Amino acid sequence: MHEHSLTELSAAIKNKTLSSVEVTQHFLNRIHKHENLNAFLEVHEQQALKQAKWCDNNPESSKDKPLFGVPIAHKDIFCTIDGHTTCASKVLDKFQANYDATVVKKCAHAGMINLGKLNMDEFAMGSTNENSAYGPVANPWNHENCPGGSSGGSASAVSARLAPIATGSDTGGSIRQPASFTGITGIKPTYGRISRYGMIAFASSLDQAGPMTTSVSDAALMLNIMCGYDHNDTTTAQIAVPDFTKNLNNDIKGLTIGIPEEFFGDGLQEDCKLAVEKAIKTYQELGAIIKPIHLPNLSFAIPTYYLLAPIEAASNLARYDGIHYGYRHKDAESLESLYQLSREYGFGKEVKRRILIGTFASSTEYSAAYYKQALIAKKIITNDYKKAFTEVDAILTPTTTSTAFKLNNKDQSPSSLYLSDIYTVSVNLASLPALSIPVGFDHKNLPIGMQLISNRFNEQTILQLGHAYQRATQWHTMYPELYKG
Repeated sequence: MHEHSLTELSAAIKNKTLSSVEVTQHFLNRIHKHENLNAFLEVHEQQALKQAKWCDNNPESSKDKPLFGVPIAHKDIFCTIDGHTTCASKVLDKFQANYDATVVKKCAHAGMINLGKLNMDEFAMGSTNENSAYGPVANPWNHENCPGGSSGGSASAVSARLAPIATGSDTGGSIRQPASFTGITGIKPTYGRISRYGMIAFASSLDQAGPMTTSVSDAALMLNIMCGYDHNDTTTAQIAVPDFTKNLNNDIKGLTIGIPEEFFGDGLQEDCKLAVEKAIKTYQELGAIIKPIHLPNLSFAIPTYYLLAPIEAASNLARYDGIHYGYRHKDAESLESLYQLSREYGFGKEVKRRILIGTFASSTEYSAAYYKQALIAKKIITNDYKKAFTEVDAILTPTTTSTAFKLNNKDQSPSSLYLSDIYTVSVNLASLPALSIPVGFDHKNLPIGMQLISNRFNEQTILQLGHAYQRATQWHTMYPELYKG
């Protein structure tokens, strides 16, 4: 059952070959069987089975709902009325939201069953899922390796087939990097495609929700549900949402794919380079035109991102002060010490590090030297992409510089982890859509991902290209032997 696509599961439920209760119970059993991954922070078993039973008893409600009765799991960055929403932080331990995030509400309206909440890096800050207050998540391909971050729980759950689909969020690569590390499909849509209402903020001008799935076709189905204008989020685009599944099977012959030389230089693991180069040859065989291009200012992406994102994070996280909700330190003797102790003991190291960076860079004394310069660099990076898309339909790159990192790697400094985001953060800075799909394995049998980037609000092109590749290959169908039982 866990090897079926979303389309197959939905069809089986609609024609009553399977019931929603059977499908939901099957995934709940798998979640309990594989708790050692630490992918789930909460399992909403009773609520999920209640929802599934309602779907089975009300088949007439499935009209125009292609994923009616199909289970999903949500990253714990999305507010849900059921259960807790912690953002994997002690500062929000046992916090219960009194509303559902728009993404959660849309999935529920589509008749999807919420299995529970998924682990993540605290406040979506991290690349390994080791920054969670509730422990690290393991990579299903090798438990000694991380699943990536910050959507590590989502990636691990889908990779191990504990959930047929999961929601994620991507501020600088947090959908695409873990998708690459765990051998699944993940898409970050254009900024503004999906509402951020009820998604706990990290960096408001960069955050974007998206689906993490086993295939491009499943991702396209989910985008149909998740996308659209929301009056609760004024940054959502007031443009029509296309049917993302409509042109998936179109011939890609004649489409031009740009290959930026800057993504294939020093620092790229040889196995990753060879796998992506082989994927490029596959596209040539499918009739796509391959064209070398330049994105000359890629080197500005990391310092730009790690100034702008922490500045916004410092502002967004100022609200967690121990007063209205969340963690409150019991030994405070004054209002000032309550603020100080609650934040000191409520936040983890990485979150505090980024708050300090952001506060420093946005201070009156240093904002001209750092913040204003970062905004200029962001514009330069955006213009590089604009120029590239006058010549090509899409851009193809490795998703990451290497395969999954080891857990508990004491030699890996925060700055080295920041540098590993070099291939993903520029996409967020330019507000572009990007897709990561699996293209092979390294010599340690760890998955390798390839990234496809297109112009703003042109998700259809990368979905079409990704689907064409997955029809010609089998990498996306592979998942770890340990989880096939």
